[in-house]
Amino acid sequence: MDFDLSPAERAFRDELRAWLRANRPAWADEEDELARSGWLERRVAWQRQLYEAGYLGLAWPREYGGRGATLMEQVIFGQEMVEARAPDPINVIGLGMAGPTIIAWGTEDQKRRYLSKILNAEEIWCQGFSEPNAGSDLSALQTRAVDRGDHYEVSGQKVWTSLAHVARWCLLLTRERDQPNPRQGLTYLIVDMRSPGVEVRPLRQITGEAEFNEVFFDRVRVPKDHVLGRPGEGWAVAITTLLHERGTLGMALATRAGITAQEVVDLVRASGRGHERLLRQRVAQHYIEARTLQLNGYRAITRVMKTGIPGPEGSIMKLFWSELNQRMQETALEVLGLPGLGGGRWQHGFLRSRGNTIEAGTSEILRNTLAERVLGLPRSR
Repeated sequence: MDFDLSPAERAFRDELRAWLRANRPAWADEEDELARSGWLERRVAWQRQLYEAGYLGLAWPREYGGRGATLMEQVIFGQEMVEARAPDPINVIGLGMAGPTIIAWGTEDQKRRYLSKILNAEEIWCQGFSEPNAGSDLSALQTRAVDRGDHYEVSGQKVWTSLAHVARWCLLLTRERDQPNPRQGLTYLIVDMRSPGVEVRPLRQITGEAEFNEVFFDRVRVPKDHVLGRPGEGWAVAITTLLHERGTLGMALATRAGITAQEVVDLVRASGRGHERLLRQRVAQHYIEARTLQLNGYRAITRVMKTGIPGPEGSIMKLFWSELNQRMQETALEVLGLPGLGGGRWQHGFLRSRGNTIEAGTSEILRNTLAERVLGLPRSR
């Protein structure tokens, strides 16, 4: 891969960088922003501001509200957002997973109905995959979709559903038929979260925030035109969603890791402990691993540019980042000592990082994925 940006890409980066300096909201520096009243309205307004400036849906087709830009411009956007410490758009699941999945598998009517409202945050999305007994082993899910002729009747439970408490639509993976291979017989639905029979219960995390939710479906009616892909073949659609979840967001994680690594270096210098050999070695290892993650991200981007489809490299990045971030947060708290336990961003980061190795695929499942799809080892089952 050529690591140098083209003149057009540099111009885009400089334009975006200047725009973020001028428009980054002041509330972005509030450590407990998600716990404050009015956070949803602020995040929606921020996403619309990004959209109106032309920075969302960069690589989406123009006919669906996108900019028709290159993948590299999308990557540059993610990197610059992280480096500017700008807030994420509220509709992260819609932008990163629902939109790309609908573009790949949706009918023309579905594309025109949903995509533009994802971009302007008029409708927020969530993802209903994990269940209490089917988290890491997604194919074991038991939420049922019963064919009632002109609609499906859905019953079951999902868990760890980010943004379900504010979402209008849910990407819901259901079981329509029992098959010897559990990856068969699944149907992928778009479900209106306002439907009768949908109940959302927030789950409070160790940080004190309620970012995730349980969602219960009790005989929820879903029209047949809300099927994404073909009935009974939802596993292939789900793989598209997961590849985008782990792949297209990977470079932003790599950029974030690099920033955190540098912040740990600065923290050690400020503490006066930079002469301690074991600490120096650990911090240097963090820095090296963060750079390695970034280089692997470039490899993943190269694959997408050649094939148009994210590959298993995204699983490498998610696995590597989640464990590296936990180690860096632990080092920071160790350097701070007792004062670091009194609150602040490092304590919050340490607590929040405990979920990194669970969300978007546990480390154990990602290692199985890499063993099978990258190393070519026999399937685990």
